Amino acid sequence: MSVDTTRFQQLQPATLSYLVVVLVLVVLSAVGGYCAYNMEHEGHHISGMNNRIVWGLPHVFAVSLILAASGALNGATMASVFEVSAYKPYARLSVVLAVCLLIGGLLVLVLDLGRPDRLAVAMTHYNFRSIFSWNIILYTGFIAIGVMYLSVLLEKKFSRFSKTIGIVAFAWRIILTTGTGCIFGFLVGRSTLDSAILAPLFIALSFVIGTAALVLVMLLVSYWQQHPLPSEIVQSLSKLMRGCIVALLYFSIVQHLTNLYVAQHQPDESFLLQGPHSALFWVGHIGIGIIVPLTLLLWHKLKNTNKENDVTSERSTLLYMSMSALLGGVVLVYLVIIGSQSRAQDLFPGKIVTASSFGDAGVATYQPSLWEWGLGIGGVSVSMLLLFFVLRILPVSSEPVS
Repeated sequence: MSVDTTRFQQLQPATLSYLVVVLVLVVLSAVGGYCAYNMEHEGHHISGMNNRIVWGLPHVFAVSLILAASGALNGATMASVFEVSAYKPYARLSVVLAVCLLIGGLLVLVLDLGRPDRLAVAMTHYNFRSIFSWNIILYTGFIAIGVMYLSVLLEKKFSRFSKTIGIVAFAWRIILTTGTGCIFGFLVGRSTLDSAILAPLFIALSFVIGTAALVLVMLLVSYWQQHPLPSEIVQSLSKLMRGCIVALLYFSIVQHLTNLYVAQHQPDESFLLQGPHSALFWVGHIGIGIIVPLTLLLWHKLKNTNKENDVTSERSTLLYMSMSALLGGVVLVYLVIIGSQSRAQDLFPGKIVTASSFGDAGVATYQPSLWEWGLGIGGVSVSMLLLFFVLRILPVSSEPVS
């Protein structure tokens, strides 16, 4: 058994870019707090949400952050559970990023629901027939397991427990992501969502955007440390990204083929593939989220077939792959949340509604307000600020090799 000789340190960047990034994040976090304050006191009428679109853009940010938190743990899982040595220097960073992303996502979610002051009630009074109650347990449990996981990784005398806690964390995040997918998949009143396939689809989606987020943070931290990522980890991350994207593509194809096969869901599928949100689906999810990253990886391989590996080119390809996959993943979350609500809801299945004053016919319009953008971006900023704070006080970053 090989001995891990990796040395860790606190993040000590001495670059102007670090100060600029932190300053921008502080400003955006303050703006997010101001937006949340106004939406809380003025009411949701200042947002773009309405009686048809009850979950708006902040929910897109919140769910994206929660899914990214689950997937960001891939680095630690590869190191502890699957014992891939190349990931061991980045296991601590992976755990910290996962917990910070989840905290940011839950912060946006709580502030967007309208009554954050009643959070204590939701956490002490459970309705176990509600998937929302189950998710409160899953989210808080994930944070607790993440803190335990990080403690084991920080203290060498507990290192023998890293695989055990890693397996628990891996199983927990699979259950957590399944629960998040079931929030939407169990909505039988929304025919565009009513599908158990959303659970594995969300798992694959979390792997994509979580790994992409981890890659971007690893590249940023290595830049500040003036310690470029080794070729071994870059190649491994590229393969991991490719596998996650292919898995997402598979479950996406299965979901849409199933809906096309079932006569009841064919109108919903037609709405998605040819309706007002079809451009987001084909360009955002399929194009930017799947085709572009896989094409970048294939192009890099073909370009370097008869040449020695260009490490700089490998890092650039991984960077653009991750950015594209992350953007495409967020677009898919938008389609699931906003797109599904845009389609008219079948309030009386099997009946023909001859007249209605509710406004439930046609396609619902939704234009996110600046308050919603501010709240969502503020949540992302808080996650990153918390991450950088932890990196400054705990030995999470691996030391550059001299």
